[in-house]
Amino acid sequence: MTNPGFRPTHVVPPSGLRAWETPDPARPTVSLDPLLPVRLTEWYGDWAHIVCANGWMAWVDGRRLVAVPRDPPGDGGPPGDTADPGPLLDRAERALAHYRAAVADLMAGGLDGQSFGDRTRGLRIGVVVDGESMWLYDADQGRWLYGDGRRLSTYATDREHPATPPSGHAPSGTAAPDG
Repeated sequence: MTNPGFRPTHVVPPSGLRAWETPDPARPTVSLDPLLPVRLTEWYGDWAHIVCANGWMAWVDGRRLVAVPRDPPGDGGPPGDTADPGPLLDRAERALAHYRAAVADLMAGGLDGQSFGDRTRGLRIGVVVDGESMWLYDADQGRWLYGDGRRLSTYATDREHPATPPSGHAPSGTAAPDG
């Protein structure tokens, strides 16, 4: 069950991320899905303690998390200097129609699991609409965009770059998550 007040601070990198029950490389648990939104709660050296939207907690290599802005971009600046969401919405509609057709073929017995996987491989869609706010995934650029009906701005990116621990959190003597 998703916590309605959950506000992510980071997302898992596009390649996914191994997780541990404790900050100890000898105690692995499951891997996290690519681009999963998480909230960072604590740093311990290079280890980051995270909470997922469903309340599940784990330790991960915090250097690999991708930070997202605290809030969607605010007003300011002329609306004419940002992208029109129309082409991305059109692309999302076409991708959803492609996926829907593949699901229909799978359910009708026209595709097996392997063929379904082949037909949908590489397909990425992301659209969240909440009142006037919209988050739209641009698969070509590997980024989430936030729109308020007037303008579209980058909200988060898939591009891997290490997250920097907050100041005052020096690396400890613990083993590195991937080491």
